[in-house]
Amino acid sequence: MPIGEGHVRVMTWNIHGALGRNRRFDLLRVVELIRGWDPHIVALQEVDSRRSVTETGDPFAFLERELGRHGIGAKSIETVDGEYGQMLISCWPLMKTEVHDISWPEREPRRAIRAEVETPAGRLRVIATHLGLSWRERGPQTRKLIELAGRDDVTTVLLGDFNDWFWAGSVRRPLAEALPARTRHRTFPSVLPLLRLDRVYCRPAGVLTKSVVDHKARHASDHLAVIADVRVRPAA
Repeated sequence: MPIGEGHVRVMTWNIHGALGRNRRFDLLRVVELIRGWDPHIVALQEVDSRRSVTETGDPFAFLERELGRHGIGAKSIETVDGEYGQMLISCWPLMKTEVHDISWPEREPRRAIRAEVETPAGRLRVIATHLGLSWRERGPQTRKLIELAGRDDVTTVLLGDFNDWFWAGSVRRPLAEALPARTRHRTFPSVLPLLRLDRVYCRPAGVLTKSVVDHKARHASDHLAVIADVRVRPAA
């Protein structure tokens, strides 16, 4: 899929700790699939150093080194056994980076990463996240994401695993109102995708020009990867 002029390619993927269908942890396979799409910006969820990942060492450091020169990790769980969370990786420097705690009481800790990127086509705001499993927590988390997206004219991309499968308490409507350009691919479970958990939302409308899922991702994770091309509009 060629990248158009003035576009940025983004990718989001819940890598499930790099645990594939063969029950092996294989970060090298994850890196190979991502490189095949040559994305500029990658959001990864369920990065996990608590499991054995062969010779790659710390997965947070390994993924940043292999996929882009600039990255930020949001480690939502830290124990003596290792760390677990998400990452935002870019081939261009990340500016104004922030990690926000969007956790709900007595639920698994959740984070949102916010950064701005000076791309060759202009400034891009990126928010990466992994929302909770309960619809009660996803509502407040969604309102925080909309706040982080802001209301200015900077091209903005929100991407990640939104864990949104119930119509009751759905996060899709408020997110689509704030960031109207969006993907709608079925991504979970990767072997037979039924649910649209992994998405890319963009603003302004019309900047999302192409999007696909990579079905080869089913060999490396229980989620499919979503790849999208976004046209960056210079801010006023």
